[in-house]
Amino acid sequence: MDDFSRQIAFLEQHSTYARRWLSARPEWVEWLRTYGQKKIEPQEIKDLLLASRVLQNAGGADDAQFMADLRLARQRLMLSVAFRDLNGMASLQEVTHSLSFFAQLAVAEAIAFIREDLQHRFGLPWSQVTDSEMPLMVIGMGKLGGLELNLSSDIDLIFLYEHEGETVGAEKSLSNHEWFTRMGKRLITLLSEHDENGFVFRVDMRLRPNGDSGPLVCSLDMLEEYLLVQGREWERYAWIKGRLIAPLPGTEAHAHCEKELEQLIRPFVYRRHLDYGVIASIRDLHAQIQLEAEKRSSSRHGKSRDIKLGRGGIREIEFLAQMFQLMRGGTDPRFRIRPTLEVLDLIRQRGILPANEVEDLHSAYIFLRRLEHRLQVWDDQQTHYLSDDDITRARIALSMAEPGNDPDLDSFMAELDRHQNNVARLFEKAFSLDDSTRLDLAPMALEWEPSEQLFPNTLARWRIWSESLKQRQLPEKSRLIFNNLMRQAAQNIEGNESSRVHADLTLLRFFDLLEAIARRSAYLSILSEYPKALSNVLALLKSSQWGAQYLTQHPHLLDHLLNSRSEEFLIENPAAYWREVKTNLDMQLDDVMADGDGSEQAMDILRVTHHTETFITLLADLGIGVQQALSVEKVSDHLSALADLILQTTFERVWPGVAEKFNLSKEVVPPFAIISYGKLGGKELGYASDLDLVFLYQADDADQAAGEVYGLLAKRMINWLTAFTSTGSLFEIDTRLRPNGSAGFLVTNSEAFRRYQLREGDNAAWVWEHQALTRARYSAGNIEVGLIFDGVRAEVLSQRRQIDYLRNEILEMRRKVHAGHPNASGEFDLKHDAGGMVDIEFIVQFLVLAYSHQHPQFIGNLGNIALLRIAGELGLIQSSEAQLVGDAYRLLRALQHRLRLDGAEKTRIAIGEHPEMMVARDAVLALWLKIFLAPSNPE
Repeated sequence: MDDFSRQIAFLEQHSTYARRWLSARPEWVEWLRTYGQKKIEPQEIKDLLLASRVLQNAGGADDAQFMADLRLARQRLMLSVAFRDLNGMASLQEVTHSLSFFAQLAVAEAIAFIREDLQHRFGLPWSQVTDSEMPLMVIGMGKLGGLELNLSSDIDLIFLYEHEGETVGAEKSLSNHEWFTRMGKRLITLLSEHDENGFVFRVDMRLRPNGDSGPLVCSLDMLEEYLLVQGREWERYAWIKGRLIAPLPGTEAHAHCEKELEQLIRPFVYRRHLDYGVIASIRDLHAQIQLEAEKRSSSRHGKSRDIKLGRGGIREIEFLAQMFQLMRGGTDPRFRIRPTLEVLDLIRQRGILPANEVEDLHSAYIFLRRLEHRLQVWDDQQTHYLSDDDITRARIALSMAEPGNDPDLDSFMAELDRHQNNVARLFEKAFSLDDSTRLDLAPMALEWEPSEQLFPNTLARWRIWSESLKQRQLPEKSRLIFNNLMRQAAQNIEGNESSRVHADLTLLRFFDLLEAIARRSAYLSILSEYPKALSNVLALLKSSQWGAQYLTQHPHLLDHLLNSRSEEFLIENPAAYWREVKTNLDMQLDDVMADGDGSEQAMDILRVTHHTETFITLLADLGIGVQQALSVEKVSDHLSALADLILQTTFERVWPGVAEKFNLSKEVVPPFAIISYGKLGGKELGYASDLDLVFLYQADDADQAAGEVYGLLAKRMINWLTAFTSTGSLFEIDTRLRPNGSAGFLVTNSEAFRRYQLREGDNAAWVWEHQALTRARYSAGNIEVGLIFDGVRAEVLSQRRQIDYLRNEILEMRRKVHAGHPNASGEFDLKHDAGGMVDIEFIVQFLVLAYSHQHPQFIGNLGNIALLRIAGELGLIQSSEAQLVGDAYRLLRALQHRLRLDGAEKTRIAIGEHPEMMVARDAVLALWLKIFLAPSNPE
């Protein structure tokens, strides 16, 4: 027996459906010899319909002939798919995509067939929007929508049309609703009615608005009203898979209808915030489905194992994927995809679940779907029950065996058990089905209140809260969760905090957070569903007053306390991390700006992204969820990279509007650059630092319009960066370091900037401006203009200077800075007092300006510590001095950073309590004296 004969025999052994059809149509065996050896692609399916005369019948065939041709095409496709699947030649994707694509084409051809008759009798519906024929919109739901049809699937459909009206073009007209209703009824008949050739697809219309009691077709206005008023939680899950299959993708009508439909569906399915409320909803829905599945199983003698709806079945994998889609799809458009395996891949890429858990779900899904196909191909029945009969199970085991593997029944059942147990375990873990720590279920003593001994201030607040109107207005479930969270937090703190002051302060901060989110059940759900989130919140609140306030202001950040993938990725590969952030940010902005001016939403997205990435950096900074906390230098590196990213994105999104105003090309990157000075320029940005910016552009001096164009660009950028929206603001922007300060133009021609800095002419830069230039760099915009700036900066810094004059100028500037920050507290100001950070920065600036003409190593924007080390290596100062002062700068920054995190307004310390700081200050003062030959106090 040759290979093909063995393959045919194997097909007939495992499918009575195939055996019947090959017996009735023996010529199909030879057809399979050729067709069954090739991967099934869309073109092969079109050819199959053509060969079956379906694509030729639009002109004049009766319903019976069309139905016969369409059914015969379906049977041939099913046989080829079954042949390839059972013989191990087709992947799961090939099987599901082939069947889904055929369904899509079958629907389209049936619509075309019906349309011709209806047009002749009643004319056509006409769209007032497009001034063209109005098509029937067919939405494929469920597996059809996800391109996941199985070998004997029902197809779940919803019929829509654009708007009400009457048909045109015939003597007798109908309302649009009646016309499309007639089409819908005939379409269902053509697809689902049985004749001697079988059927094409069973059609299920129960997912339409109001289900079986609703109209068969409805307008978009009717759909919108239904979703707003009556749309239920389970319908959100259903619409995740919803896909417009007619008009056919790739047509102009499809693009228009898809756009109209998405405007209605997207806000219904995907919330604009992280939606943790879906966890409880899916948990409840799953419980209902499983109860029904158990009832059906118990009533089916010999068919008790449901691989779809039972424990560890396909539906649990789908629910897991959909949970993350609903939860995150509003903030991350990448989750608005339909195929389950693609969602699982994205969950793995985003680090939301551990890779090994996703792999377990992935392999289980493929195994269970392959098993589902083998159950259904036996007799072309939509079944998901595995028989209890050992003979039947042995046959299934044989059909499931990989080539070369022993088709042993025990091994098959063990593998099935393993996959279903893995799925059930991960499902139960995700939905806290067996977790006594879930706080919305945990018992609570109604008379509980914080301990007066350990939490005196919190107790006073608690009693006020308990009597407040705000507390009484909360839904009962929210009150229970709120109280349980407070009780659990108090127990957690009591068990981990020895200091009463710190314990009380931490619980008070937690109280502030809960009050801020009390009416946001989704946020309460994060803390009640995930004990890890609660413990991480308490660790954050204990560690940082600034972090506590930041989280309270932006509670959507609670999501990032659930896993540490982002923090670890940020630490391990920052370049790749920021590329991913930029990709995701651009995707979200494209989403809201595609249809016109979405600038307000875009500004909100920028702010949420900045909040999120700042918070992720903060968690890594505090060591929450990571093995080792970030150094202050790394924190500043990340915050500076984030600011650069926000500046670049703002530039890219603002420019098209400016270009349109001046009739310029939106696609060409304008010759405009954003130059950062100060902390951002030196990559020493803090959590709440403002940005010192200078805007440069390149144009001929004679181009008078350029200043107006780029001036508007800079103004709009500043507005995007500083405006308060519903999500807050981004940065405070300071542009006073531009040429001539506040009296100068907001934007500067690059050549004029060069002349100003090189003092060519009467209008010339001061020494302090050259000092500022040592900590300046290109941050965003056109890289070519950035390179021009780099050239000007290098030319300015490498000028030969008169040392004594330079020294006196810097000393004078230091006196002014010192006078501007008086300190009568008796404590040491880490930044402004003698021996502090400003002294170190001025020392480095002096070295750079004095010696760059001899030593070009100084020109690089390398940071103060690296530049001090270079000065030591060059012998300009002693290496030991460079080391001591570099260490002092690192210590000063770390202390300043710690005080900022603790919420300190001024970064001052009692220096006597910090002996290491006294040593550091003395080292700075010694080097200051040596370089400037001045008293240690620069007054």
